[in-house]
Amino acid sequence: MLAPTVAHLGFVRDDGEPLDYIPGQFLQVHFHYPDGTATKRSYSLATRRDHGRPPDEAVEIAVSYVTGGAATALFESLPEGGTIQASGPYGRFCLMPNDANRRYLLIGTGTGVTPYRAMLPQLAEQIAGRGIEVVLLFGARTPEELLYGDEFRAFANAHPGFRFVPCFSRELPAADSPHAHADVRKGYVQDQLAEFAPQADGDIAYLCGNPNMVDACFETLKGHHLPVPHIRREKYISSK
Repeated sequence: MLAPTVAHLGFVRDDGEPLDYIPGQFLQVHFHYPDGTATKRSYSLATRRDHGRPPDEAVEIAVSYVTGGAATALFESLPEGGTIQASGPYGRFCLMPNDANRRYLLIGTGTGVTPYRAMLPQLAEQIAGRGIEVVLLFGARTPEELLYGDEFRAFANAHPGFRFVPCFSRELPAADSPHAHADVRKGYVQDQLAEFAPQADGDIAYLCGNPNMVDACFETLKGHHLPVPHIRREKYISSK
């Protein structure tokens, strides 16, 4: 469990083949409601990986557990070694090879931070190779809901071009907590954007997570004159 209601799960293909995907893409998990109705849920791949890793390496997702949810029932009852049916990968929420920006603004809430975890090896290459800067603004309600927070903080410590800015809407970490540092902010991620002065000619922004946050940040970034093609979005919408 990454948080009280979020699980980190790893899977391998049952045919032994690697799952070839680009960081930022997602899988669709197939399941049935109790009445037999078939449906799907989409989950961003969270695995920190480069192409060429061993074929048996697990692919990882973060799953939010919702009381009474059909997908929650599937994952909570799944034993170690159990099998799910999935398709993919899908999606274009990825770093583009021809990007010529000077900075990435990565903005996420909840499990919307998982694609950014998958992108970390690529970001390390770009920080080293073309000197870009990266700011990750991650919104959570409380410190215990800061998914992969230790990993992002360690990455920031190892890569001076990367800033990890946790934004807590309800509760700040205690002063002696490992989550307490100078880049911690109080409030919602969309309210912190102005501090980082988005620039139309140098920034590319990624928005992933709660639809209200995505819409609010999109309007804020347009207000800073970022071209719409430089604002890449992925909304996480729960269906009942």
